[in-house]
Amino acid sequence: MIRGIRGAITVKDNTEREIVASAGRVISELISKNKINPEKVASVFISVTEDLTAAFPAKALRSFPGWSHVPVMCMKEIPVPSSLAMCIRVMLHVDTEMAQEEVKHVYMGGAKGLRPDLLEKSPS
Repeated sequence: MIRGIRGAITVKDNTEREIVASAGRVISELISKNKINPEKVASVFISVTEDLTAAFPAKALRSFPGWSHVPVMCMKEIPVPSSLAMCIRVMLHVDTEMAQEEVKHVYMGGAKGLRPDLLEKSPS
């Protein structure tokens, strides 16, 4: 079964270093919490809010061993008025036997407010 595993994190500055580091942090946490093997990943979608333009967050994923052949696409988030700014969102499509309620989505920093119902499952 292919399941979507979500994560999000806010970024302090629109710099390549901050975007790549923040993306790496949330992706690393998703991989760790869900014990994800890159061979089981169909694809990864990463979106950024329109105020993040200094780098592609997918660059972080490329530094992880074994992830160089996983298809990754970066895109811009819909600019809805009053939506969370400076935010990176990640969706991993993973072949897993986990039930939907066993999936551990990760929301970090200011992105915790996106899914408060999942806060008990997220790191700080």
